[in-house]
Amino acid sequence: MASFWTNHKCVILVLILMASMQPQGSRAADEDPLQDFCVKDTTQQIHVNGFVCKDPAQVQASDFTSAVLKNPGNTSNVLGAAVTAANALTFGGLNAQGLSAARIDFAQNGLNPPHVHPRAAELLYLAQGTLLVGFVTSTPDNKLFALTINAGEVFIFPRGLVHFQLNVGYGTALAFSSFNSQNQGTSQAAKALFASNPPIDDAVLEKALQLNAADVQRLRALISKT
Repeated sequence: MASFWTNHKCVILVLILMASMQPQGSRAADEDPLQDFCVKDTTQQIHVNGFVCKDPAQVQASDFTSAVLKNPGNTSNVLGAAVTAANALTFGGLNAQGLSAARIDFAQNGLNPPHVHPRAAELLYLAQGTLLVGFVTSTPDNKLFALTINAGEVFIFPRGLVHFQLNVGYGTALAFSSFNSQNQGTSQAAKALFASNPPIDDAVLEKALQLNAADVQRLRALISKT
């Protein structure tokens, strides 16, 4: 395991650097920082676009490191996948820096289901295994771009487009992603439709998806378990 991390830490670092060095025209909606850093102040309850800065005099070197991506996620679930995020919500040092990362663990046949990141593009690096990855363009084309990638390869998911990853290998898989936003946001397509709070009116789903009432209820029950 030690050799695995030695081989891949440099690649993960490069991915994060690539996200942070993109030209301004290709960046996400995050504003440029107005100071060297703005470590999140976890003691404040003020609501702002981002997070209130910690007093610079109280900032320590430990504010700029995190072990949030160190351990495997729990893939013992219906989908067989676990996403662990390192963003401004979980790693205060990322506040105002315009980038974040995630670890994605896959059991055999595990799926990170169709979802979108409204505030960022995603650059995925596959560290272990084989994945079927893809995204769908916006209306009216709704064109699918999908292929299989293997360990050591990268794939880019454009900002705001529905995309997915499915483990099609013979064992587990592990991927790391970088995002050009401190909080990329995630919305799963199925959960947004069938597990919203409060629920979308059944008539809307029946009409939009050409389902009957029984189908809607069955899908609500299934999606609530994912």
